[in-house]
Amino acid sequence: MSDQQNMLHPGRLGPGRLARLPLTQRFATRFAHALLGRLEEGELTLETQAGRRVFGEPARDGLCAQVRLRDDAVLAVVAMRGALGAAETYIAGLWECDDLTALVRILVRNQAALEAMDHRWSFALKPLRLALDRLRPRGRGAARRDIHAHYDLGNEFFALFLDPSMTYSCAIFDRPGMTLEEASIAKIDRACAKLDLRPGDHLLEIGTGWGSMAIHAAREYGCRVTTTTISKRQAAFAHQRIEEEGLGDRITVLERDFRDLEGVYDKLVSIEMIEAVGAPLLGTYVRKCGELLKPDGAMLLQSITIDDRHYERAKSRVDFLKKYIFPGSFLPSVSAISTALARESDLRVGHLEDIGLHYAATLRQWRENFGARLDEARALGLDEPFIRMWMWYFCYCEGTFAERRASDVQMLLLKPRCGLEWPLRAHSGQAAPAGPDTEGGAHAASAVTRSHRDAPALSS
Repeated sequence: MSDQQNMLHPGRLGPGRLARLPLTQRFATRFAHALLGRLEEGELTLETQAGRRVFGEPARDGLCAQVRLRDDAVLAVVAMRGALGAAETYIAGLWECDDLTALVRILVRNQAALEAMDHRWSFALKPLRLALDRLRPRGRGAARRDIHAHYDLGNEFFALFLDPSMTYSCAIFDRPGMTLEEASIAKIDRACAKLDLRPGDHLLEIGTGWGSMAIHAAREYGCRVTTTTISKRQAAFAHQRIEEEGLGDRITVLERDFRDLEGVYDKLVSIEMIEAVGAPLLGTYVRKCGELLKPDGAMLLQSITIDDRHYERAKSRVDFLKKYIFPGSFLPSVSAISTALARESDLRVGHLEDIGLHYAATLRQWRENFGARLDEARALGLDEPFIRMWMWYFCYCEGTFAERRASDVQMLLLKPRCGLEWPLRAHSGQAAPAGPDTEGGAHAASAVTRSHRDAPALSS
């Protein structure tokens, strides 16, 4: 088993370790029951060795979940480590749930009540949390096992759940019955249309992925594309796809950090790459993007975002995603991006579209795709804790987007001399694509399109 796959194993946070802290376990278990007693919307059924209890109240949308503990010690870990403890004990196989996404939605929906209860008891739980934390391995070898480079998992792994376009970002389901691949291309095409791409344009893409954006822009809009990535595997895959499409004369793939890019371009696109930059480099990132554009240039930035009210706290917290899936990442808020733009660049927000609920639908399809190909995952050498970790990742994110705790936005950013508008008007010969209406009002001097009104219905 490789270090990349050896993420967490049963017993590492199980009763064998908690047996050293019997008082901790008893107190934390009582606290966990008190915490669950604060649930107000959504019904959670908990099955333990002591029996079965139902917490919460029926939700208007019927949201409910059943959790079965294989060891009651799980409650102590969750009480002391919160969502990260829940994730780690699930990965370790210490509990099961009939609907993980529904469970996440219930907890997010009741987050205010749960956090208030947690704050009341934090003085008592702090020493217990520190005691448990001291039991966790901290050596270099343990760190290497816990943290791996996300994209070093291999193209074969990501192909298990992505659509054939290999698009690893939020799709847009703008009509009923769309496949995931159709919705991914619809998202890419909307980004191209917002930039009003033309054959004479030179487009810079920061964050190549597996090449779907660059290929679509060059093939469908006739522009030249320079795209950059720091993932060698993604670069090699993109090179191959570009040659197969016969677009080698129109697309250049670089393997450079965004800070090392040179030149000026007509248009710039960056889709869900800003999250990997990290909060300390947010200003550097937007400043560099502005410098890479001509005075009349435009940028399409797509970013996962967190509610402004939770940004500062989340920025410094190491959660499940930062620890196991995207080390070093962060989620910006719209205000954080807007503030960085104003302080560090001459870019202004010309339009903002919220597509967050489409991400819940995207993640649901990724989860279903992955679940249907578990035998292939095991054939790649992936063990059960690794598979459970990724199932948790899909469900955790799906529930978070479904409850609007996180969202996803496309921001059209304009240089001072750029007259581009969306929907396209005076200087575009093509009609704007069909889509949701633009609401009145302004956000950071922009019209805001709420395309979540057209997102697929979310079932519990």
